[in-house]
Amino acid sequence: MATKPKRVLKKAAPTVREQVESQANPKEKRRIVRTSARKASTPFRALFRLIGRLLRPFRFLLSPFKTRPARFVGRILAKVILVQYFRNAWKEVRQVTWPDRKQTFQLTLAVFIFAVVFGLMIAITDFGLNAAFEKILL
Repeated sequence: MATKPKRVLKKAAPTVREQVESQANPKEKRRIVRTSARKASTPFRALFRLIGRLLRPFRFLLSPFKTRPARFVGRILAKVILVQYFRNAWKEVRQVTWPDRKQTFQLTLAVFIFAVVFGLMIAITDFGLNAAFEKILL
């Protein structure tokens, strides 16, 4: 009995996103961003630590907010002011692969060229239809 050979699917051509991701080195970019963010946030972290130490004796004032009814009200308020929505939106924004300066320039130029060409097409069509209707109706 002859066995049929297994079907092997051809790998599809890479998408534009996959090409960009393979060309760019996102780890290096992330490292630079994280390093600069860490350096920029150092004074703020020190300030917040100091404020935390100063307010530590007043922690007892938060105890009523840790009760079950207060947590329930907090959850309801969070749903009303859409906290989860903004958290999810922020997560999505962080997952976006943003174009670099060169790609941004190219895409902007493409949009302007398209707008000019489309505007010219509309103007020519408008001029032609206007001339045709003037001859027909007048």
